[in-house]
Amino acid sequence: MPEAATGAAAELPAEARERHAALAEQVEEHRTLYYAKSSPVVTDAEFDRLLRSLEALEDEYPALRTPDSPTQKVAGDYETDLAKVEHRERMLSLDNAFDEEELAAWAERVARDAGTPDFHFLCELKIDGLAVNLTYEKGRLVRAATRGDGRVGEDITPNVRTIRDIPERLSGDRIPELVEIRGEVFFPMDQFQQLNERRVAAGEQPYANPRNSASGSLRQKDPKVTATLPLHMVVHGIGARVGFDIDCLSHAYELLSEWGLPTARHNKVVDSLEGVRAFIAHYGENRHSMEHEIDGVVVKLDEIPLQGRLGSTARAPRWAIAWKYPPEEVNTKLVNIRVGVGRTGRVTPYAQVEPVQVAGSEVEFATLHNQDVVKAKGVLIGDTVVLRKAGDVIPEILGPVAELRDGTEQPFEMPAECPECGTPLKAMKEGDVDLRCPNARSCPAQLRERLFYLASRKSLDIENFGYVAAAALTKPLEPAEPPLKDESGLFSLTAEQLLPIRAYVLDQDSGLPKRDPKTGEDKIVSVFANQQGELKKNAAAMLVNIEAAKNSPLARILTGLSIRHVGPVAAEALARQFRSVDRIRAASEEELAATEGVGAIIAASLKQWFAEEWHEEILRAWAEAGVRLEDEGAGEDEGPRPLEGLTVVVTGTLENHTRDGAKEALQSLGAKVTGSVSKKTSFVVVGENPGSKYDKAMQLKVPVLDEGGFAVLLQEGPDAAREAAVPQEA
Repeated sequence: MPEAATGAAAELPAEARERHAALAEQVEEHRTLYYAKSSPVVTDAEFDRLLRSLEALEDEYPALRTPDSPTQKVAGDYETDLAKVEHRERMLSLDNAFDEEELAAWAERVARDAGTPDFHFLCELKIDGLAVNLTYEKGRLVRAATRGDGRVGEDITPNVRTIRDIPERLSGDRIPELVEIRGEVFFPMDQFQQLNERRVAAGEQPYANPRNSASGSLRQKDPKVTATLPLHMVVHGIGARVGFDIDCLSHAYELLSEWGLPTARHNKVVDSLEGVRAFIAHYGENRHSMEHEIDGVVVKLDEIPLQGRLGSTARAPRWAIAWKYPPEEVNTKLVNIRVGVGRTGRVTPYAQVEPVQVAGSEVEFATLHNQDVVKAKGVLIGDTVVLRKAGDVIPEILGPVAELRDGTEQPFEMPAECPECGTPLKAMKEGDVDLRCPNARSCPAQLRERLFYLASRKSLDIENFGYVAAAALTKPLEPAEPPLKDESGLFSLTAEQLLPIRAYVLDQDSGLPKRDPKTGEDKIVSVFANQQGELKKNAAAMLVNIEAAKNSPLARILTGLSIRHVGPVAAEALARQFRSVDRIRAASEEELAATEGVGAIIAASLKQWFAEEWHEEILRAWAEAGVRLEDEGAGEDEGPRPLEGLTVVVTGTLENHTRDGAKEALQSLGAKVTGSVSKKTSFVVVGENPGSKYDKAMQLKVPVLDEGGFAVLLQEGPDAAREAAVPQEA
């Protein structure tokens, strides 16, 4: 051994060697579980932290960075029952960038080593799937393999042949003698639960997440099983090739598409780091609208000759990097499964977990939908579970980490009675999965949830009226009686009714009392009064806002009544057609069902709701309090409205209208407002930061209106608006 190396090794602290050995062992163990068994016990983010700790230790003590260190190897070389296949050209891993500083440092190195300012970055989505290499000879698929250690992978050809996206033969005129094509096989998120249901029913362990389901599905011994699963593939690279040459990766993708291969639709070539940042930001905001799960963005040098100049390390190319978005999946302990009662009486299980940080917030509760979903997911109380929180979506339990069970876990049993009023639960009809509390009028949980929904942005949008206020108004502590026994008294509330109320502070997600962190006791507060007994400022504002809500549009009133199946869309359709509560009440079931956007189920639900005397009492009390139960001009013969028959999409931030205000202005003139762009869309109204809907409108040649064009549409009609539309490329 050279003297310098011997000296460096001798200077290594024993603590550093021990720490390195422990971290390396952990990384290797988790890689085995991930790649060989498709059964990880930590999330990707937790694994990334372990690997980065190992890299940081090796940066501090370079002598620890040996060829057999996990940081120097491509992950995936583990023994399985599948035959081994050698790739003609190595499949490498990617280095990661977790912050702006790391991304900028990589881009600076690329610019320096490229030796020319004439280069571009190719940005593409990082699909959370299984890396696969397809080998075609004279246009025919001869082999499919996993990445393995980058040189040798597992032969999964029979299973890959069952994936419909992957052609058996390449099409087109420029077929090469040989080509290796790299990509990701993924399992659609929306079909993940169905797969786990089948596995649980068959007595098999459920998969923890979609990536594991894709990996496990491709390792099936029987291809007939794989053929029943909705696997898809997106190709994103070329390995060894004979019989053709390419100058840019982006041009190669065009060729892959010509051959009939499933290429990504969201790639973009940019000429600066600013363009890369814009791509990352755009898909960070829209990552959940993709057809597959993504956990980041891959940035590559587009020019292939320059890629060769930059070369690669032992495990990763220097000309590419993966930007990783903040993790949205974490592991945590499932402390308990409780049930909550919704505004229509539906009783829903939800998970109480050990508090954990995910997607920028602390999560303590997660949805489980219904008792059948709990069973299908295979989760037990006490499990370590994978929890996912995507953006503003309610946190969800994906599945258990079954490998960590110790035998103390317990199954969940659905209660037979309502947890708040004690009424026996029942299904509304035979075969209904959901159980409901039929005590709609007197169940305090249902009233609390209805009031909270009534005050929400979807309904009357009453500011200063949140979940705590809804709870306090319906179930305060003794000796005060609750001011509201149902919704009828909402618009007659007075300050005197609010002053004496004390109540538990409830958690909005769960309905459980919040605990005081110092005492551990449930929090009880005087909700509406201060220590001097005077009405709090926000309570006074709430009363003012309740008064203002009396003039809400009819559609919002209908939405807030919590009529089963009548959401904002159906409420808007009813308001457009009938213009008043009286007309809706008087309409026959057939007339209601004939309304576009309503149908037979909603029509029957409406007639059933109006048949309840206590519902009529609510409407009478509201009318006496001055609530407007009809839209302007409801008693007049309207005639055709100027935007009747148009379908409009509103996207981005408008200067002179809120999103809801723009929507209501359009609907008042007869237009239908939807949330997605299609060939049937009449106009797309765009404000600042419009996102992907603007792109789709331009792609489909749908007329796009800026704020000025929107004003023309409202004031002068569709013909003038088309003249004012944003110019589009021919």
